[in-house]
Formats: sequence, C-alpha cells, structure tokens
Amino acid sequence: MEENKIFNITPYIDFFLPRFCPACNKKLSESERCICDECFSTIKRADADRLNSEFERKFTSTKIISGFTSLFVFEKDKALQSFIHSIKYNKRFLNAKFLGSLIGKELEEQINNWNIDLIVPVPLHYLKKAERGYNQSEYIVKGLSRKLKIQNSAKALKRARYTETQTAFNLEEREKNISNAFKVRSKQKIIGKNILIVDDVITTGSTIKECGKALLKGGAKSVYACSVAIAD
Repeated sequence: MEENKIFNITPYIDFFLPRFCPACNKKLSESERCICDECFSTIKRADADRLNSEFERKFTSTKIISGFTSLFVFEKDKALQSFIHSIKYNKRFLNAKFLGSLIGKELEEQINNWNIDLIVPVPLHYLKKAERGYNQSEYIVKGLSRKLKIQNSAKALKRARYTETQTAFNLEEREKNISNAFKVRSKQKIIGKNILIVDDVITTGSTIKECGKALLKGGAKSVYACSVAIAD
C-alpha cells in the first residue's frame, strides 16, 4: 500500500485565489505571507532611541503607562499605511494576525519582562464596530496572544461613549475628545493584573492613556502599551 503523500497546497490556492501585496498590488509569491518582501523591506523600524523618546514625550508625565514599545514607524503614503489600511477598511484579518505575531516574535523579550497577565485591544464604540463590522486591534491582539501564549480579552474594556475620529485633531483636542471615553467592563478580568493595551498606531498617546486610566481605576496592577507603529 502506498504511503500517504502530503502536498503543499499553497501553490494551488494561489493559482485559484491569488494573493496581492496591499502596498504595491504585486502578486505574492508562495513564500510571501501578507506583503511582498520588497515593500516590507521599506518599512521603517522603531529603534530603541526613538522608543525611549516617544515614551518620555507621550507617557512619562502622567505615570499611567508603565512601559511602551512598538515595532515600526508610521510614514504617510508608504507601505505600512497601505498595509494597515488593508486591515482597517478591507477586512484583511490575516494581515492583522500576521502583524500581531510579528510583534510577538520581534518584541517577545521586552513584553515578557513586563510579566503581562492579560492583553487587551483598544476598543471601538459599538456603533463604530457595527459600521465597520470588526475591530482591527482585536485581530492584532489575537496574533500577539497566540505567539506569546498570554491570555487576551476584548471584553475587559469598553468605549463607553462615541468619539469623533482623532485624525484631524491636535493634542489638546484629542485629549478633550477622548477624555473619560473608556470604562472597565469586567473588573474580575483585570484586578491585580499587569495589562498590555494594544493598538494599531499610536500618535499622541491620548487614547492609550485614557484606556490605562480606566484600567488602573478598575483595579489593574499596572498598564503597559504596545502598537504596530508609532507616528508623530
């Protein structure tokens, strides 16, 4: 009797359902997962000096966020923006999980040093989630959680009121817009725990700080922050 043969079905899937790079629209090769190697190589990494500077500038004064890390630097009209937009607006859930897994792979040592008990995505208001159909940060968290084998919860924190998009606001307007927008949904999930709050892009840090404030008020031991990218 012949032995069962295991075939790599990826080439066949790619033939019938070809995958394309969200940045340049080139057909992906069998070895390329979610973005082509050429576009991926152009994405700017966030080095230690940049991360330390961002932490000092955005989080140190309030003492809400105990530690912060990010993988990339967000650049407008570049490959990473297209990649993130493919997640936020085109339902590329696998791209989000890929980024979460990549964060886990590249930043595992630092995150493990924080002794994280629970990973929580920045929540969307239920009206915004209903409009979009999903929260992209939840899928990033799923990829990160699976890679690091740390529990995650999308139900620990909620956005209690609808807020305008932050894109066009300055720092003062962002902080006012997002003030007291989050509440803990389940204190049992967070009491006494070290929480990692995750978003796709952190700009001023206003949203992350408000999430952290709500989590600490709800009984969390400490709050750390992580994102796919940081932006000015």
